[in-house]
Amino acid sequence: MLAGARILWQGLVYRLQRLEMANLFAAASLVVALRLPLGEAALRVLFAFLLNVLAYTTNDYYDAERDLSEGRAPEKTRYLIEHRREAIGAQWFLVLCLVGLALAVDKAMLLSAVLGAGTCWAYSASFKGRPLLDVLSMTIWGAAMPLAAVPLSSHAGLVLLGQLALFSTCFELLQVLRDHDTDAAAGTRTTAVLLGADGTERMFRGAAVLAAIYGMLFVHSTFAFLLLLGATIPVRKDPEKGWNWVRLVFGLAWLAFTFTLWLTGRTAGLV
Repeated sequence: MLAGARILWQGLVYRLQRLEMANLFAAASLVVALRLPLGEAALRVLFAFLLNVLAYTTNDYYDAERDLSEGRAPEKTRYLIEHRREAIGAQWFLVLCLVGLALAVDKAMLLSAVLGAGTCWAYSASFKGRPLLDVLSMTIWGAAMPLAAVPLSSHAGLVLLGQLALFSTCFELLQVLRDHDTDAAAGTRTTAVLLGADGTERMFRGAAVLAAIYGMLFVHSTFAFLLLLGATIPVRKDPEKGWNWVRLVFGLAWLAFTFTLWLTGRTAGLV
C-alpha cells in the first residue's frame, strides 16, 4: 500500500513540476464558469484530479523502461519498475474511487473516466508510436478529461469542451515536435517523425487556425482572435520556448472564454 501511494505521489509531483496537468485547471475553471453548486463543483474537481493521477500513472507505467534509459526522473522511474505490481494496484484503487465518486455525484461522469483513462491507456500502450493516431487520441483526451466538470445538460460547457479538444490537438503536435529527435532515435514513429519538423509545424499552425475559427463561431467572436496569434508563434527552432508561449496565449484566451461564460451565462460566438 505504501509503495503504491509513493508511486502516485512521485508521479503527481513530477507532472506538476513539468506543468503538465493543464486539463485539471480547465476542469476547475469550467465548474466556476458554469456556476455549479460549491459541493458539486468540489467533487467534480476532485474526480478530475484523481483521473489525472490515474492517466499519468498509466503513462509512466508503460514508458518506464524508455524513461529510465533517457535518464528521465531516474529515481521515480526505477522505483516504479521495482514495484510494478503495486503500481497496478494503485491504478485499480483510483478506478474504484472514480466509480464511487461518479455514483455519488453524477453517473455521467463515468463517461469521462472511460474515455479519459481508456484513451490514455491506448495512447500509452500503442498509439504514441502510431503517426496521426497519437494526435487524434490526444484530441479526444483533451475533451474527455475535463468532461467530468460539465453536466451533459450544459450546452455552453459542451461547446467549451470542443475548444479544449482542439487545444489538445495543438499541444500534442508541439509535444511530438519537441520530442522529435529522441523519438526518431528510439525508433518511435510519431506524427513528427513521419512529417518532419517543417511538416509538423505547418500542421500545428493549421490546427491553431482551426481552433481560432471554432472559437469565433461557437465560443467568443472577439477573444478567439488570440488563438490566431498563437498560430504565428515560431515553434520549430525552439520547441520548448514555443510550447510555453503557445500555452500562455491559449491560456489567456481560455480565461477570457470562461470569464465571459461566468459573467453572462452563455457563450458569445457568431453561431
